[in-house]
Amino acid sequence: MIRRAALLIAVAVLATACGSGDSSTVIGRAGSGKLTIGIRYDQPGLSERRLDGKFVGFDVDVAKYVANELGVKESGITFKEARGAARESMLETGEADLIVASYSITDARKEKVSFAGPYFETGQGMLVRYTETEIQGPETMNGRKLCSVKGSTSAQKVTTDFSQNVQIVEYGQYSDCVVALMAGNVDAVTTDEVILAGFAAENPELLKLVGNTFSTERYGIGVPKGDEKSRAAVNDAIAKMITSGEWKRALERNVGPSGYEIPQPPRITEKD
Repeated sequence: MIRRAALLIAVAVLATACGSGDSSTVIGRAGSGKLTIGIRYDQPGLSERRLDGKFVGFDVDVAKYVANELGVKESGITFKEARGAARESMLETGEADLIVASYSITDARKEKVSFAGPYFETGQGMLVRYTETEIQGPETMNGRKLCSVKGSTSAQKVTTDFSQNVQIVEYGQYSDCVVALMAGNVDAVTTDEVILAGFAAENPELLKLVGNTFSTERYGIGVPKGDEKSRAAVNDAIAKMITSGEWKRALERNVGPSGYEIPQPPRITEKD
């Protein structure tokens, strides 16, 4: 009986150890059946928290798909708001396991976090009031007020490459910029065109996109710096989402109604 009791205790301890996984990696923590994923709350079509508390959008669908491939069901996902300026710190402090939040891959950001992907590519655009006739692109912004969010590089690109005499106005969320635009407090909003298309689709009689895209933005999934096994697993999940056709279906479902042209899927490059 003593030997049997000892055996049962050993089996229980082993089962607990196997279920807990390696908590130092994302895929290890996924073994618990739970993950915390940072997303945006204010981007129609991409990632939005509705009034009923439900999370919808292409980024949300990507997050759910990747989590499922890592062994975490939708019920095991905790979504947290990841505003522009907070995304790196959320991964560094462990507040989030992954970031799926229209997170453009840049060399500066790669110094602090690792990226999987990209899972989507777009370009920077400009949103103005529907009645606006003078602003036709970033080169026509001199003397005007341009809105973007804190922690974003979008507005700086306009001042650096196109119009130096621009007054930059920053808010915490894109929705704040759009409200300021409709109220006449700023003259244009700039960020990735796919994000702006969602706002234009919600307010077609008040807002419009102008000009051509003037950058290349590659959205990656943020992974804690140095967690290469998890990055590889996330890359595999992205690749499977693309080849299965779910990637395109998710875009058509979330972004297609805005009239935004669905692009070709990107090539995964963030591997080393």
